[in-house]
Amino acid sequence: MRTLFFAVLLLGALPTAARASGCYICSNGSAPSCKDYCAYHGADTFDNRHKCQAKGCKISGTSACPDASAKAQVCSRDAPTSDPIAAIPWCAAPVRS
Repeated sequence: MRTLFFAVLLLGALPTAARASGCYICSNGSAPSCKDYCAYHGADTFDNRHKCQAKGCKISGTSACPDASAKAQVCSRDAPTSDPIAAIPWCAAPVRS
């Protein structure tokens, strides 16, 4: 019982930034691509909020991201890359001569 108490205490003491990741709730008037939510990674920071606002999300709060069965429109704060292979860190861009 004592071990369980200390484990719960330790988990509560971890910084929330290490555990945080979720979605911002997008209110009425948001862009169609960000109609319901905007996903962010890491902590709820000004930078994450600014990037979601730049995508067209009018932030009204935070929430856990919905799963695929929710049929919600979720955009990501990260812009899509045109070359998905180059986005993988261990894949080098092809050599062009």
